[in-house]
Amino acid sequence: MRRLLVLVASLVFVDTMLYAALTPLLPHLVHSKSRAGVLVAAYATGALIGGIPGGVAAVRLGARRAVLVGLTGMGLASVGFAFAGTFTSLFAARLVQGLGSGFTWAGAFAWLLAAAPRERRGELIGAAMGSATFGALFGPVVGAAAALAGRSVVFCALAGLAVVLAAMTLRISSVAQEPLPSVEALVRALRHRLFLGGLALMALPSLLFGVLSTLGPLHLSHAGWGAAAIGAIWLVGAALESVQAPFVGRLSDRRGLLLPVRVALTASGVLSMGLTLGSRPLVYAPLVVLAAMAYGTLFTPAFILLSRGAEHVGLAQGMAFGLMNAAWALGAVIGPSVGGAIAGATGDWIPYLLAAGACAVALAATRSRHEGAAVLVDRLAGDSAGVRR
Repeated sequence: MRRLLVLVASLVFVDTMLYAALTPLLPHLVHSKSRAGVLVAAYATGALIGGIPGGVAAVRLGARRAVLVGLTGMGLASVGFAFAGTFTSLFAARLVQGLGSGFTWAGAFAWLLAAAPRERRGELIGAAMGSATFGALFGPVVGAAAALAGRSVVFCALAGLAVVLAAMTLRISSVAQEPLPSVEALVRALRHRLFLGGLALMALPSLLFGVLSTLGPLHLSHAGWGAAAIGAIWLVGAALESVQAPFVGRLSDRRGLLLPVRVALTASGVLSMGLTLGSRPLVYAPLVVLAAMAYGTLFTPAFILLSRGAEHVGLAQGMAFGLMNAAWALGAVIGPSVGGAIAGATGDWIPYLLAAGACAVALAATRSRHEGAAVLVDRLAGDSAGVRR
């Protein structure tokens, strides 16, 4: 189990690191907020395209083979990004990176949950998500290194890392393939409030991160900060978030999901409102770190909701995480592309204000006592007291 957890944590760390490596490079690659948003969203567009095929591959081919397909795409895309010289080629490389991630994530988490005891799933998902969030926030450090040493050197090295991860994948025994999902199970999942709540909770932080990853670096760059300084801000947030995510997973196992979700949504809304002020870097930079921590807290409960909802309706975990990828990607496409376009036309404060409003709506939904997702979440005590079939 430990070797598998290390592999899954490594896979999602590298994947999210590649996603976020663009952050400090944005001011060097594009010069408008609208183009910056499109380039940030390219990765998520690929993940949106590959989300459901990745889930199908995890079920039909098996989790290990789906991971290997994703690593192949990641390696090839890294080489492409290393030598891309036009906006179109940069967009294409990012698109393929995201496409590969759809297979990697679905295979990795289906593999982990197939081998994990039910009472430890929250803890193990939290540990993996801590690594993923660390990758997302460490990625700008890699981007800063690429800005200093050259994209070709750094991204070719990352392509080599994909080969190393493929070798690790082949050394771990695969698990039994899940049964192919029926259309009825898929329909039940998409009508199930617990599962739909997980999809919504996955899309929201990816949207918030998309806005932050597009506007944050450009704001700091316009204030005179270089790629290394911008990368350092995300690294600080990474160190804090990597400690926080496993704690959230353990808390969810023991106390249920409602408490961490409400705290994270409240903090996310308040910090998004703080970012609307467009303060000077000495105030803005700490807000970026705290906002990233608050946004990232929502991912672990979303994973747990999706896993339990899929189990409740009899949907294969691989297919559930394929749908999860699509939900994440939808938020990550809308956040940077729409946020960048709005900011380019009106200023940064409106996208951040809309982000705060989305957090407020989500928080209000968790406080509903009707037949909504909040009631189902409230019943999930974390272990054997969860919702039953």
